[in-house]
Amino acid sequence: MLSIIGLITILIVVVLLISGKVSPFVGLLLVPIGGAFAAGFNLEQIGEFFTSGTQSVFSVVVMFIFAIIFFGIMQDVGVFDPLINKMIALTRGNVIAVAVGTVIIAAIAQMDGSGASTFLITIPALLPLYKRLKMNPYLLLMLVGTSASIVNMVPWGGPLGRVAAVLEMDVTELWRPLIQIQLIGLVLLVVLAVALGYREKRLIAKRVGEFGKTDDMESVVSDKEPQTKKAEGKPKFYWLNVALAISVIAVLVWGIIPAGFAFMIGVSIALPINYPNIQDQMGRIQAHAPGAILMATIILAAGSFLGILNGTEMLTSIATDLVTILPAFVIPYLHIIIGVFGVPFDLLLSTDAYYFALFPIVEQIVTDFGVSSLSAAYAMIIGNIIGTFVSPLSPALWLALGLAGLEMGKHIRYSFMMMWGFSIVLLAIAIAMGVIVL
Repeated sequence: MLSIIGLITILIVVVLLISGKVSPFVGLLLVPIGGAFAAGFNLEQIGEFFTSGTQSVFSVVVMFIFAIIFFGIMQDVGVFDPLINKMIALTRGNVIAVAVGTVIIAAIAQMDGSGASTFLITIPALLPLYKRLKMNPYLLLMLVGTSASIVNMVPWGGPLGRVAAVLEMDVTELWRPLIQIQLIGLVLLVVLAVALGYREKRLIAKRVGEFGKTDDMESVVSDKEPQTKKAEGKPKFYWLNVALAISVIAVLVWGIIPAGFAFMIGVSIALPINYPNIQDQMGRIQAHAPGAILMATIILAAGSFLGILNGTEMLTSIATDLVTILPAFVIPYLHIIIGVFGVPFDLLLSTDAYYFALFPIVEQIVTDFGVSSLSAAYAMIIGNIIGTFVSPLSPALWLALGLAGLEMGKHIRYSFMMMWGFSIVLLAIAIAMGVIVL
């Protein structure tokens, strides 16, 4: 009965998250409370489960709040703009170079962990160039989405924060083994971009004949900054801001202090350097607070959700009962199987549903058969994360489609198999390198 209640609870949460009828905060908070009441627990016990769950994700919440504010300020002061503008200038007029440059520009833009801002930077800047060169705009969307997904394995990106909340561990410890996968992934994506660039060149030649540089290419590649929202009066201390951003990231990799503390220090240094006036400092915090608070509320609600599922032992009961149903030879490899089908899962489950509903069950099952929690986490992260920007459940993707004037169905048809194949290759590399232990 406990398993049935647990499965119904999780199913309702997943359906609500997919439907978009309620916010993740509401679904993650209220539904498990109803499940716990149905299982016979009283309000006092549920309160204890809530406390335990939210305390376990508190450090992740702090990290997200200050990471979003810090990188928001770095975007405001234009830390990444010269790199992006230079890449645009270098790639003008060459189809293969444009494809490769798209990967690099998107990787730089995604450093703030926000897919929406990445698309706001890359699509308006590169779409005119793609159109002038007669390149397929769906190639632009696929390359930007895949590059952003790889970079989104950073600690301040959503997936790692969610997994860290489930495992109750420091997010930077979760991230470090993934750095090598990110680097390899970006290198492989550059290689893929070269191959796709050659293919695109041939397709262009078939459509409109041999295509070379146009005399008015300068009109395509503007010297204007990418279309990101800037604070009035752009701050002057560019290289000091670059050094600060690099230092904060280096401290995260080093792991000498908690990630949240590192970002708090970064924000406290960035604000007075760039905005001496206290009203301007508060204005920057207020500008980026909505995104920070939104993520914090979701993570706290997820902590409550997991605290109740764990406290009531619903997850344990589900895992125990599933073990009796699944074939014995499948169970130790369940995380790998789910990882292989991670991109298709993105068409069915939202990010919250995948990491807060599916992952805890898989992790509970495979760890009982000697698989480490980290191996289960890495298999499901690497297998799924590339699918983020090919899913109709991604709000940022709808923004990108709107900016580019493209259709969701055509994007899925163009990009899905390529992104899924790329995801499986990364998963195989992670297994071969020992990041995922079978």
